Amino acid sequence: MVEILFDDIFRVERLNPTDDDKSKKKFFDKVSRIEAKSEKFDMLMLLDINSELYPLNVGQKFALQLVPTLNPDGTPDSGYYIQGNKPSLADNFEYVMYGKLYRISEGSGREKAEINISFGGLLMMLTGDPSHCNKFILDQRVFLLMRKV
Repeated sequence: MVEILFDDIFRVERLNPTDDDKSKKKFFDKVSRIEAKSEKFDMLMLLDINSELYPLNVGQKFALQLVPTLNPDGTPDSGYYIQGNKPSLADNFEYVMYGKLYRISEGSGREKAEINISFGGLLMMLTGDPSHCNKFILDQRVFLLMRKV
């Protein structure tokens, strides 16, 4: 069984939050930065997504999982995706990205923890209670799995 590093339902609060400041502009036409809040763990997330492939709107909810492998039995991935008849965790999701965790700032007490992951230049920042971030390891490779709910 695969170890799920993080699993929650998020609601999109804002799209491209820097667009509120007119001095900052959106740099990429096909990329949107979403600001979302989780329902179960009260985590805040900023996530860059390919909005042409996977458009999201303010108020929309989506399920998100972070996992170290796409193999349902939990065996490590080789780092290459080979399309075939083999079952995959990605089969149950609509949008998948592969990236590397490059920064962890562990909060203590009332401080919030922050996890930063890069998916080939599309960035994710997950902020919240440190107890929900204890499964992550620096330089860890992770898959992001999303589906609208």
